[in-house]
Amino acid sequence: MKKTFFLLAIGFSAITANAQKVNEADVPAAIKSSLSKLHPNAKVDKWEKEGNNFEAEFTENKIETSVEFGPNGQLIATEVEMNVSDLPKTISDYCAKNMAGKKIKEASKITDASGKVSYEAEVDEADYIFDANGNFVKKEVEANDDKDDDKK
Repeated sequence: MKKTFFLLAIGFSAITANAQKVNEADVPAAIKSSLSKLHPNAKVDKWEKEGNNFEAEFTENKIETSVEFGPNGQLIATEVEMNVSDLPKTISDYCAKNMAGKKIKEASKITDASGKVSYEAEVDEADYIFDANGNFVKKEVEANDDKDDDKK
């Protein structure tokens, strides 16, 4: 069970590959209430839904943030963009060794509802997920990069 929950949490960043944009009016009140309790000043830029879960994307203190909630408003995970230079050294070393000549474009820190931390490093069109100690966990390739959708 713990392993399943961990895999769900670290897969948080990839949910947008199959997620559907939704209007705020279609987001259940329990989810909006949970968001407002956790982030009272958040002005959501985009809501997405995958399965029964909802994700709110917003900027807080000039930092891109995403929060995923279950259908009853329960927090699943929070993803906060971070400077690539702030990634644990083991992650930078892994990428330098295994992806020589390629650059980490973006980095994020993901914290699940229990407080468990993982990291995401985006290289090319793939997200590399690492545990809190910087050990490689898995690679996720999105069929449709949602960052490009924002530019259209």
